[in-house]
Amino acid sequence: MSTQDFYQVLGVPEKATPEEIKKAYRRLAKQYHPDANPNNPGAAEKFKVLSEAHSALSDPEQRAKYDRMRRLGAFDPMSRRSSRSRSSTAGRSGPSEGFDFGDFGSMGLGDIFSSIFGKGGKKAPETSEPLEVGVEVPFRAAVVGDKIPVVLPINEACARCSGTGGEPGATVSSCPECSGRGTISFGQGGFAVNRPCPLCRGRGKVSSAKCQKCDGAGEARTERKVMISVPAGTEPGTKVRLKGMGQPGQNGKAGDLLVTFDVRPDRFFRREGLDLVCEVPINIVQSMLGTRVKVKTIDGKRVVVRIPAGTQPGRKFRIKGQGVPKGKARGDQLVVIRVKVPETLSPEAEASLKEFAEVAKLPH
Repeated sequence: MSTQDFYQVLGVPEKATPEEIKKAYRRLAKQYHPDANPNNPGAAEKFKVLSEAHSALSDPEQRAKYDRMRRLGAFDPMSRRSSRSRSSTAGRSGPSEGFDFGDFGSMGLGDIFSSIFGKGGKKAPETSEPLEVGVEVPFRAAVVGDKIPVVLPINEACARCSGTGGEPGATVSSCPECSGRGTISFGQGGFAVNRPCPLCRGRGKVSSAKCQKCDGAGEARTERKVMISVPAGTEPGTKVRLKGMGQPGQNGKAGDLLVTFDVRPDRFFRREGLDLVCEVPINIVQSMLGTRVKVKTIDGKRVVVRIPAGTQPGRKFRIKGQGVPKGKARGDQLVVIRVKVPETLSPEAEASLKEFAEVAKLPH
């Protein structure tokens, strides 16, 4: 977990607009998504930090609280003191030289601010914070809706120690840092909060030997494949909250999954509101004399469109009810005619064309 400044993590100024924050997150999330970096274990951790930063800065209320904590020196290395010196003043509140964030062990800012921004004086919630991921979906799935597989990077209880963080067979005792409470109180002036103990990680107990597999973390990084429903009419940036499909909490109950959809471009269709636009090529003879063409719809059907004689390039024909569905409404499909002009002609074709031009009195 990261202790970096969230603005630096996203590469945005502290006065960045919500749109700038969203744009920076989407760009970096694509770059560091574990699916795009299967052989880079550091990418998963970077992706997790990015999600923490976006979660804190994308919500106005959380961002305001984060900014206040930031101004108190949360990211100033000179203000950090050892966990032991902090424990000697645990539970007291009063004037101090600076706001003490100290050494939070392996806890990240997401864990710290979760306890700060939550309900003061209470133990950190056992349910995990929402897991936020970006998912790119095919154009058709975004328009008509579909279910797609997604691989989620999550932390699960270590199989060797069953989540205790201790080596099997080691002696377990009450945590000396928090006296077995699992939380430590700290504050400044009238501002005091409880946070999970950094030594026992909120468990209230410590083991005489760390688990060799997870190094005492009690959890291991893994991947889980889930099927996610893409709602019909999904636009880029659409967010969906899926209950109980996120990161498992301390009590084993999974938190929520926050999915931000991005839509992959299509080679044939493009979207304009609830309308779908496509281009259909015809030759110059078909344009002059008229024709009928079969046009593919987003549902996979073929619709015959009548092209009248004298149709000019760029003319649009509307296929009713074959656009984007949204609730009880559905847009149309707009067929844009593109006239292909041959680059070269055979001698016979050129002679016939000149003869036609003479008869029709066309300039050439």
